[in-house]
Amino acid sequence: MKYSFVFLLAAYALAFTSCGNDWRPGTPLAKEKVKIGVVHITNPFNETSGYSYAHQSGIDEMRRNLSLNDSQIIYRTNVDDVDQMHIEGRMREMIAQGAKIIIATSWGYMDTCEKLSAEFPSVIFANATGYKYNETNFTNYFGRLYQARYLSGIAAGLKTKTNMIGFVAARGTDNSEVTGGLNAFAMGAHKVNPNVEVFVRVTHSWFDPMGEASAARALIALGCDVIAQHCDTAVPQLEAQRAGVLGIGYNTDMKHDAPDAVLTSVIWHWGVYYTNLVRSVIDGTFKTDPWFGSLRDGIIDLAPLNDRIEWDDDTSFVLNDMRRQLESETFNIYSGVIQTNDGRNIGLENEIFSDSQIRNNINWYYKNIKLIR
Repeated sequence: MKYSFVFLLAAYALAFTSCGNDWRPGTPLAKEKVKIGVVHITNPFNETSGYSYAHQSGIDEMRRNLSLNDSQIIYRTNVDDVDQMHIEGRMREMIAQGAKIIIATSWGYMDTCEKLSAEFPSVIFANATGYKYNETNFTNYFGRLYQARYLSGIAAGLKTKTNMIGFVAARGTDNSEVTGGLNAFAMGAHKVNPNVEVFVRVTHSWFDPMGEASAARALIALGCDVIAQHCDTAVPQLEAQRAGVLGIGYNTDMKHDAPDAVLTSVIWHWGVYYTNLVRSVIDGTFKTDPWFGSLRDGIIDLAPLNDRIEWDDDTSFVLNDMRRQLESETFNIYSGVIQTNDGRNIGLENEIFSDSQIRNNINWYYKNIKLIR
């Protein structure tokens, strides 16, 4: 009996690991066989704005675009991106339920995607904001966030009266995603207001509502009259409205959260990527080359200016003109020689930074940025 039981377990394991292994990424997959596992850092179904909500809006858009059924998408929410055992367990659950694509929406899921992609070659892993990938079934995706950040910096630079702008940052200069956008924001503000300074408070967490509130309050107490952010929730904008100052939202249009404070928001349209990803799996054209979208293809954008707030007549013209330059690439934010806040010069005259440099090597602050602790 003991040996029969062991045999049955072994047979079950073999059947499980063999299930679906006749398909490989890069070959067509019938639409009805598509099953997608989505891992969220919070629960977007209980939210109306912010990071996870933006990703879920993109998943919903993809599902509508491709006419997938609700049953073809599995969710795991509130998956802490620093708890690797928890991440791995949730991903394994979805693979056991037949997921052919794992969409991992946070940077912190990257190492687990790398590990499981080697173990499950017939499952595609797509990691948001990370940098790791392989040649067969593991990719990463992001966008030229810095383009929309530059535009939002122009809006902030035109509206500040104290010439002090605050920025709540999830990570410091160790993270090029945050710093690359922050520098572009500071450059945009400086473009229209050479006297402006950008004060940064780092929370050291993507999702920390209390830390975000504390950072925003510290920046406001310092004298900042516009509060921008790279963090997951709308809390910094709520603090701005509570204090009677202005703000720049992130991920979704946060004027819906703080209608009297938010000037505009840097917003993501993740559905652009998710639709392309799943369509490529269905038609057999999936590749693991990292995807880096832009203003031009619509993955990243600037929300309409808040019409509750008074604007100078030429603000829209300035923003629209700069948008056209960025979309046509007649102007590149990361090009030429850029001065840092510690006196260095980065870059070369008449040379445009590569995507790799921007994604991985922006580990310095622009000259008008001041870090506060």
